[in-house]
Amino acid sequence: MQSSDIRKKYLDFFAAHTHALVPAAPLIPAGDPTTLFTSSGMQQLVPYLKGEPHPMGKRLVNSQPSFRTDDIEEVGNNRHTCMFEMLGNWSLGDYFKYEQLSWIWEFFTKEIQLPTDKLYVTLFEGNEFIAKDLESYDIWRSLGVLDNHIFYYPGKKNWWSRAGTPDQMPVGEIGGPTSEIFYEFTNIKHDPKFGDVCHPNCDCGKFLEIGNSVFMAYEKVADGLKPLPAQNVDFGGGLERITAASQNNPDVFATDMFTPIIKMIEDSSGKSYQGDFMSPMRVIADHLRASVFMIAQGLEPSNKLQGYVLRRLLRRSAVRARRLGLDAKKIFTECTPTIVNQYAEAGFIDSTVLPRVKEIINTELDKFGKALDKGLKDIERTDPKLIDAQFAFNLYQSLGFPFEITRDLLAEKNIVLNQSEFDQIFAKHKEGSRTASAGMFKGGLADHSETTTKYHTATHLLHQALIEVLGKEVTQAGSNITVERLRFDYTYNGKPTQVELKQIETIINAKIKANLPVIKTTENKEEAIKSGARAFFAEKYPAQVTVYTIGDYSKELCGGPHVDHTGAIGPITILKDEALGSGKRRIYAKIV
Repeated sequence: MQSSDIRKKYLDFFAAHTHALVPAAPLIPAGDPTTLFTSSGMQQLVPYLKGEPHPMGKRLVNSQPSFRTDDIEEVGNNRHTCMFEMLGNWSLGDYFKYEQLSWIWEFFTKEIQLPTDKLYVTLFEGNEFIAKDLESYDIWRSLGVLDNHIFYYPGKKNWWSRAGTPDQMPVGEIGGPTSEIFYEFTNIKHDPKFGDVCHPNCDCGKFLEIGNSVFMAYEKVADGLKPLPAQNVDFGGGLERITAASQNNPDVFATDMFTPIIKMIEDSSGKSYQGDFMSPMRVIADHLRASVFMIAQGLEPSNKLQGYVLRRLLRRSAVRARRLGLDAKKIFTECTPTIVNQYAEAGFIDSTVLPRVKEIINTELDKFGKALDKGLKDIERTDPKLIDAQFAFNLYQSLGFPFEITRDLLAEKNIVLNQSEFDQIFAKHKEGSRTASAGMFKGGLADHSETTTKYHTATHLLHQALIEVLGKEVTQAGSNITVERLRFDYTYNGKPTQVELKQIETIINAKIKANLPVIKTTENKEEAIKSGARAFFAEKYPAQVTVYTIGDYSKELCGGPHVDHTGAIGPITILKDEALGSGKRRIYAKIV
């Protein structure tokens, strides 16, 4: 079964069970400084899982393009993609274990007809806080799952919370047991190096996880866990993996989601997708797919945050293309329309972005071509006695050279690099990066601190003040908030004068001083916009939306959070305003 058919069947199946279709969130979360990318369908729903009513109801479903930076280095292994699509359904205090497990079993076995004898399920084995999940066991058995197809695991495998296992959860954190579904590839033999006995969580490749039902039923308290008043369900299943199971192929890159790209790479390189060529082809297919999607949603390569990730993806792909004897610009240009069309047909992007995507990719590859040449020159002019693992890491860090490429280039000169030394240097660097970015929440809940909440409301005031002073041509093009400042991108064909910037600042501070009330309401999207509410990515909002109104001055579609009255913000000063490119500008402001 094709991936597009599986996506449609999943959404239709849960719609038939009265689930509302939640639009996919942007891959780059707007106005959220706490996470680089949307990494799951659940990310935009965290506030509702904690009790806030969702405007679309208690039963929700969607398909969410997602990206996880942790998997970049792992791509090449057939199980890893850094860009993926997550099918998800949720119950916010409505149904619970029986309905969820019954429905997902029906979807897998009836809708997409996976053989029941190839499906295995896992459950939480219990601990000092929570008993063994016998309820889910009884449900699975009633659905016909054989006893020897049900496995129990500890909290590390079958418990979910943002903090980890129950003992790691802080007071107030929510979580619960999980039940995963695995598909068995019977043509793969167990590799004893992974253990004497094979099981669903074995790393030998025989089993593939295709879905996980999380039952959020508990809150951490001082002396353990207490049941939540409203129990929630969060299901997530990777479309790439489900498609692999449906096509009974353990290689996700051999599914229809990747094969058109792989085929073009094969045709252009004259090499087959096998042996030593599999890994570089997988990297190109995965990284290029992610890069195209990011650019289509407005991102450009840079040396900071999301832009740096995009740059890294394109450069890693370009190095692999050269390894295959390909002209990176040529093959990327050939593959890009296919990727754009795939995502446009799914409704995630607009196909009209194609020319811009090509232009940005070509510009970046022109820059990297020079860097690649520089790297080769660095190798040529460096004394072979000084070339070691640290040299290789410096090339990786500064020019994006993967270790294996540097190793292969140096092997031609009979210079052998120590892989373990490089790994140690890399691990030390990665640990430092992880520590430096520890403030970024990996699950998606935005920073709701007092300071960022003030900046969130101030951003609405800034938006309206820009329109008031510069005119109605001003529209929001992006935003970013930290605990130190706010940044707002906007469209404007001109350059604001210092007088105009001072006027904007004065208006904002006047509205703050007026201590205007900030009112939150739930409204019909079309009616809200007709009434004057402004929207960023308006087409991505559901039919029922959350609206924040600031006195009689500002009204915007927004998920929050905000202060109750503008007086809580404090005085604002505009730091600077700068051009981003044709018709787009960026302004910075700070609470003083």
